[in-house]
Amino acid sequence: MKSIEELKKIREQTLKTINLRKEDGEDAVRIVVGMATCGIAAGARPVLAACLDEVSKRNLANVSVTQTGCIGVCRLEPIIEVYVPGQEKVTYVSMDEDKARRVIHEHIVNNKVVTELTIGAEGA
Repeated sequence: MKSIEELKKIREQTLKTINLRKEDGEDAVRIVVGMATCGIAAGARPVLAACLDEVSKRNLANVSVTQTGCIGVCRLEPIIEVYVPGQEKVTYVSMDEDKARRVIHEHIVNNKVVTELTIGAEGA
């Protein structure tokens, strides 16, 4: 770090990342990634990172990305749950980084559930 401007840029970027992980009220879209031991072992860390990165790159205001413990279907991890106000929760299973980015693009941005990636399509 060579200047106060560099420090300010680092602070601004850090605050953006922190704000992605905050819940912003009743009208906020929430993306919740299962990060229990089963999820982490199945690859949930890169899925969480991809969600945070995609929401940040797209500057999606009013979308928070958080983590939770075990969602209860360990064989289908990594799992992402999407909560859109006024709609039913959607649970996506067997996720990877590319699938997570697709969910954000199609479900969050274009409001179209990616049915083939949901728990219902898996037959659970």
